[in-house]
Formats: sequence, structure tokens, C-alpha cells
Amino acid sequence: MPGHDKPDFDHPYDVDDEIARLRAHKEAREVSEPSHDRLLLATWNIANLGVQERREKDHKLIAEIISWFDLIAIQEVNNNLEGLRGIEAQLPGERYRTLFSDPGGNSERFVFLYDTEKVELLDEIGRVTVPPKDLPSVSLPGVPGEFKGFDRNPYLASFRASSLEFVLANVHLYFGKGKSKDSEEAPSGMDRRCLEAFAVSRWADLRRDDDDAYTNNVLALGDFNLPKRDKSDPVFQALTARGLQLPEHSTKVLGSNLDGDAHYDQMAVFPGPMEDAIKAMGVFDFDSAVFPGLWSEDEKEQNKFQSYVKYYLSDHRPLWAALAI
Repeated sequence: MPGHDKPDFDHPYDVDDEIARLRAHKEAREVSEPSHDRLLLATWNIANLGVQERREKDHKLIAEIISWFDLIAIQEVNNNLEGLRGIEAQLPGERYRTLFSDPGGNSERFVFLYDTEKVELLDEIGRVTVPPKDLPSVSLPGVPGEFKGFDRNPYLASFRASSLEFVLANVHLYFGKGKSKDSEEAPSGMDRRCLEAFAVSRWADLRRDDDDAYTNNVLALGDFNLPKRDKSDPVFQALTARGLQLPEHSTKVLGSNLDGDAHYDQMAVFPGPMEDAIKAMGVFDFDSAVFPGLWSEDEKEQNKFQSYVKYYLSDHRPLWAALAI
């Protein structure tokens, strides 16, 4: 889990000024406000959390955004929990509780943070797994190679908010490099990502029809490393192959990565109660609000802005949804 390069310059900023800009931008982007009949859900890949040397003021900015939501799934949390603990220390009061997984590929943990005044943790916590006998079932036409399991098994937990009970699967799919090698043994990075996406779709499909499931309400969210939210994209095809849907966003911005050219972060649901509960959804482009003193149309200066935001905040934007409860 190599981090972004640390900027070789400093940019002093006032935390309170930056928080004021974030809150104003939140209103402009129509991020839903807290309500007794809405669950505010989010997912955020906070780049290399615990690897990059974020400071207290950086943790405070990240915690400000997190505090807008009742339940948030976080990806790219390192085995070293220093970054997570730094964010926790900046959250309001003692309302938030944390759940996290053991580290998987790239020494990454998955995290759920939830507001105990709004959300109740239920009994089922675990990982999305595929039994060895079922591994051959994770296959796709035109995608070579064998599925041998996830690099980072999605982390699942069950929750209740008012009358809505559901299971979330926190996902960070394999990225890798390269396209198909036409190999029966070793799938390329893209092929492996497609197989992992299909494995999530297959798990969710089996879950919704299982009479013994703890709950059939399933939502998979996180960093799917989805290049394009389009039917022509192979990862999109794999993820939706068993009926999962990617609901339309009610607020329109560019992609969920900082460069704005990819749709990595998604929430995937089946038609039914969970999809019906979603009343609003959008990407929050915090980078359009912060550090105006660093922003410039000049390409060299723009690269400085990008490097600063990617290192001290993140290279991904949060995706949020408001669910009726």
C-alpha cells in the first residue's frame, strides 16, 4: 500500500476557514441534512490512511466530512491504525463507534464508523467469502484465468436504523495492471478485477434469495475500481451480471476520483426495499472547496494543488446516499 509522495512544500491553512468552505460547498452540492427519517450513508477511500503523514488539522478536515453521515464505510486503512485513531479523536462527542477488519492485500483494513445515536449494530459481522468448491462458479465469458479468491475479502456488517435492517459489504476490488493475457492460469489485473466484481454480484444474488440469510437487504459499497459507470465497461458488466443496480446520482459531478475521470466508488443494490429506500445520492467533490490559495489554472501549480490534496486528504471523493428509514 505505497502512499502518494509527500509534497516538498508547505501550505499553511486555517482549519476553521477550510471547514466553513466545506460546509458551504456541502450546501451547494445539496448533501442531505440529518433527519429522524433519513439514514445518511457514505463510502470513502481515504488514501493510504496510516501510511501518509497526516497532521491533526488534516484529520480534523476529514472528520468534519465524516461527521455529516450516520454510517460510513472506509477503505485503504492501513494495518497501522494511527490515521484512523487520529480521525476518531476529532469526531464529535462519543457518539461514533468503529468496526474494522484484519488486514488483507496491501495491508489494508476495512472500516465502518457509525453514529450510535442513529444506528444499531446487529449480530452478523464477517467477510464475503467463496468456498473452495464454488470457486469455479466465479467465471465470466471472455475473461480468462481462474478465480482463486479475493485479494481483500469484502467486510460485512449488519445494522438497523429505525425499521430498516440491512447488511453492508465494504468493498475494495483488486486493481492491478494490464488487460487480458488469454491465460487459463493467471488473470491480468483487469481480468482479476472483473472476477472479483462478479464474485460480489454472485454473493449478493445468492444472499437475497436465501431463506436462512440474516437479512436479505444487501448493499455493496466501496471502491470497485470501476473505470466507467457504463454498460460497455467490463467491470460494470461483471458487477451487474446478477442483477445488482448502480442507482443514478441526484447530484451531478465528475468521477469519484480526484482527477474526475473515473467512477471507482459505487453503491450497488438490487431492485426492492434497499433501492426504494434511496432518496438521494451523489459524489461530494471536497477538492472544489478546499485550499483556494493553492488553486491555479497553471498546469504546474495545479499539480501542486493535486499533490497536496491527495497526500493530506485523499485522492478519492466520498459517495453519499440518503435512505428513508
